[in-house]
Amino acid sequence: MKSAEDSLAAEGFHQDKTAAKPRQMECLNRGLIAVKTERGVFISWRLLGTDPHETAFNIYRDGTRINASPISSSTNYLDEHGDEKSVYFVKSILRGKECAKSKETSVWKKPYMDVPLNKPLGGTAPDGKAYTYSANDASIGDLDGDGEYEIVLKWDPSNSKDNAHNGYTGEVFIDAYKLDGTFLWRINLGKNIRAGAHYTQFMVYDLDGDGKAEIAMKTADGTMDGTGRVIGDHNADYRNEQGRILSGPEYLSIFAGETGEELVTVDYDPPRGRLEDWGDGYGNRMDRFLAGIAYLDGERPSLVMARGYYTRTVLAAYNFRGGRLTKLWTFDSDKPEYAAYAGQGNHSLSVADVDGDGKDEVIYGAMAVDHDGTGLYTTGLGHGDAMHLSDLDPDRPGLEVFQVHEDPRLPYGLSFRDAETGEVLWGIPADTDVGRGMAAHIDPRYQGALVWAIDPPGSEGHSYGLYTCKGEKISDAPPVSANFAIWWDGDLLRELLDHDWKEPEGVPKIDKWDYHCGRLINLLTAEGTLSNNWTKGTPVLQANIFGDWREDVMFRTAESDALRIYTTTELTEHRFYTFMHDPVYRLAVAWQNVAYNQPPHPGFYLGTGMKKPPQPNIYTVSANGKSTFNDGEQKYID
Repeated sequence: MKSAEDSLAAEGFHQDKTAAKPRQMECLNRGLIAVKTERGVFISWRLLGTDPHETAFNIYRDGTRINASPISSSTNYLDEHGDEKSVYFVKSILRGKECAKSKETSVWKKPYMDVPLNKPLGGTAPDGKAYTYSANDASIGDLDGDGEYEIVLKWDPSNSKDNAHNGYTGEVFIDAYKLDGTFLWRINLGKNIRAGAHYTQFMVYDLDGDGKAEIAMKTADGTMDGTGRVIGDHNADYRNEQGRILSGPEYLSIFAGETGEELVTVDYDPPRGRLEDWGDGYGNRMDRFLAGIAYLDGERPSLVMARGYYTRTVLAAYNFRGGRLTKLWTFDSDKPEYAAYAGQGNHSLSVADVDGDGKDEVIYGAMAVDHDGTGLYTTGLGHGDAMHLSDLDPDRPGLEVFQVHEDPRLPYGLSFRDAETGEVLWGIPADTDVGRGMAAHIDPRYQGALVWAIDPPGSEGHSYGLYTCKGEKISDAPPVSANFAIWWDGDLLRELLDHDWKEPEGVPKIDKWDYHCGRLINLLTAEGTLSNNWTKGTPVLQANIFGDWREDVMFRTAESDALRIYTTTELTEHRFYTFMHDPVYRLAVAWQNVAYNQPPHPGFYLGTGMKKPPQPNIYTVSANGKSTFNDGEQKYID
């Protein structure tokens, strides 16, 4: 058997710090959208990470240019003379010459688009109880190589369970759709994969560099791929009398994004082993899974699958190249040298190059694993439910982490630390499990993120105040919204995304923090839609799906017959590369569906007093095998 070092060498993996390499990213089109508003038609498009700084644009309506001079200071425009019948395209301009035009787009009649869904029929569990399905978490990737995102959606049965609870669940389905609602395929994970937030973490990413995204997730005997092919034993049923699955083989499978076909399946690492090693004897903590994508060699994406965080913690990294899945390394807190890393994981993770060597680390709650699978640091502050990683304090070099913690016996319930070293820069004690925490730039009077934590409304908890990134408390009454943050209107402040707490899964809304009066002002209430994941109140997905740099958000309709994608129609004078070409943000979109969903953040500070963000050090790979770098000469085909 090859050692971990041999495997790393075989994959071209280098331990030494080197100059950062360009990273393989998606070859996206302009993502042009046009939306009817009261003042005309709002038009928005992407500035790509491979576009030279001097790139400008012309806009065409029905074949006629409508801008008087090239647009170089923004990537949005209001056409006061456009109407619902107009058709638009843009052309990029480089060195005074127009390049190929974008895909044409028609006008949305409302500030959202509906993507019709193929809702599964419900069923009856072995306990005789009926269940139905709701659209749950989603991810996006270019599945067919056309430069446009497709949606990969998880269907959640109404009897899905948190790991702490016994009971049978319905089967989990994973669907793929084009943005126009075209149904591509369905994967049925089968009866030997339990339904719930902690069981199925699905990664959607172009892992092999062929210009088309793959899907990676845990599978089992009876999983049926998108072509109808069954993995393992179709008749096997490992559910026990409590509805738990504590025996039988576990697999890791890679599926083709375009067809849903299973490409390769290996044994899931780590295996269950002894249940008690994970923190209990009935399978709750053993079945806690996380996953992410990381550029472990600094250039191409790798897959990271994990198990456990309350006690034992294990991460395994893989490369998918040439149809083969090769294990790079395994990190295990059971190893004596990593004993201090046990019990430090969150219900989610984050990925970024935190030590400046050009290669990504996995920030696994209160600990971090280096790109080579060795421990980078552990803070010892223990498990928590929420975490945010970005350049939260622009006065300091590098990135920072804000996290909330669960154990009141430990020093801090809220901590703010250096992402590279784990040094706790400041913290706030708490006498209870801190339920939620947020980091976002919401007040222009303070540079950097403000951070706060609250317990969910309706609980016996309280808020913990509003703090600057330096640890200065500026208010006892922070926003009551601490689920997601989103860039929505035209300024550099971030807005807050939450839901109506009147129902367990309520109506989503976007609010702006009125920092003068200390209250929330509603900007959008998404009537006719519902949030996901009970009190978590999360969207189906938040990402920079199309248009300029600002974020779009996807919710399920009340009947789960469609996904509704909202986009902003506010003009902005600010121009940034699409967040989807910022590696930290793009990887956050990939892991957003993992367990307790968290909002994506970029790898740079965006806010009052910001510096111009660095151009992404990336190259894009298209399905025809062509690569695009920003060399200042490239003409871009949209």
